[in-house]
Amino acid sequence: MHHQPVLLPEILALAGGARRVVDGTLGDGGHAGAFIAAGALVLGIDRDPEAIRRAAERVASDQLTVLRGSSFDPAVLDRIRDFHPDLILLDLGVSSRQLDDEALGFSFRPGAPLDMRMGRSGETAADLLNTESEEELARVFADWGDERRARPLAREVARRRGRAPFTTSDDLVNAIRATLGPRSGPPDFARIFQSIRIAVNGELAGLAEALPVLRDALAPGGRLLVLSYHSGEDRIVKHAFQEWTRRCICPPEFPVCRCRGRALGTMEPRHPVRASDSEVEANPRARSALLRGFRTVP
Repeated sequence: MHHQPVLLPEILALAGGARRVVDGTLGDGGHAGAFIAAGALVLGIDRDPEAIRRAAERVASDQLTVLRGSSFDPAVLDRIRDFHPDLILLDLGVSSRQLDDEALGFSFRPGAPLDMRMGRSGETAADLLNTESEEELARVFADWGDERRARPLAREVARRRGRAPFTTSDDLVNAIRATLGPRSGPPDFARIFQSIRIAVNGELAGLAEALPVLRDALAPGGRLLVLSYHSGEDRIVKHAFQEWTRRCICPPEFPVCRCRGRALGTMEPRHPVRASDSEVEANPRARSALLRGFRTVP
């Protein structure tokens, strides 16, 4: 089964007939395939080699060029600039297929490895849980998991790893249950596992730095669309888009404007788009999706 692309009709409507599209998180190629069917050339980017292989098989078109890497890496950003896109789409987070593949370690299903690396290299989730300080773990749980009991949870992780290292999902789930109590369940596990995934892959830091570079890579009148599934991701995107629409960003105490003196574009749509009830019913993972758009000055 193919991964179901989220908010596909809404994204195609906002694309406005774009001809050169960067799909910054290719996944299984659902969005890319729809862009190609509409006549666009697509540069598809993904860190996961398996995702690239599946997308190439699914789309199988000479209108698709694939590139392995993160859309936030400097070398990849250079390739995006050279492509001269009029639309860039970022579908943040992980695909349903990645969540369902226990070998990748994104899931909190019993016995799943604590891996969570999108690019299959570098520090794993187990490494982070076994080596980071209590203070850093508490920050990860609080900032990226919206966990009110972040410090007690970090303390419990440190206590348990002192007896035996964390290796599987069960180890983290048991620490969460011990801290949050027996009434904790999948929504709590999902939040905490997501916070670890964000930390392992450096997702939010890379996003904040890459957004203005992606904006500047667009052709005049081009669009940047971002699908986020986490409050921290959406906050970064929202604040960036809002700042770009302002004519002046000087501090209030400046008597004369010394900054750019012009807006860089407009937020289109003005408010985030959410999945319809029917889409959420068909694909429950679309429930938390928020789509924001920014259009550069023509």
